[in-house]
Amino acid sequence: MKTHIQWKGNVSFLAESDSGHQVLMDGAPEAGGQNRGPRPMEMILMGLGGCTTFDVIFILKKARQDVTDCAVNIEAQRAATDPKVFTHIHLHFILTGNSLNPQQVERAINLSAEKYCSASIMLKNTVKITHDFEIK
Repeated sequence: MKTHIQWKGNVSFLAESDSGHQVLMDGAPEAGGQNRGPRPMEMILMGLGGCTTFDVIFILKKARQDVTDCAVNIEAQRAATDPKVFTHIHLHFILTGNSLNPQQVERAINLSAEKYCSASIMLKNTVKITHDFEIK
């Protein structure tokens, strides 16, 4: 897997993935950014969210759960000083479906966190990650 990052001036960077997709990242306004894209650390959280949501839906579908929607809200705390690494990440899953089994949902989330989600497994070595869920 490869990516290419091109400086676009000031604190903006254009990232291009190996698959040809582009994302403009920009620094915070207090760092000279113009808010033209997500911050790099926000991209890490977005990647984590996409990775784990993919897993949860896949696992639930494989378990024949009639999931019709899945979202995850992520909140993270960062260290106050440089390097401002994440110190805690909390994922709150919101699932909608027909007769979803809470035990199956919990199992899917745990399997993602402990076995399948590369981002989650990589991050958990340096940051405390917690999760919970609700079924609508």
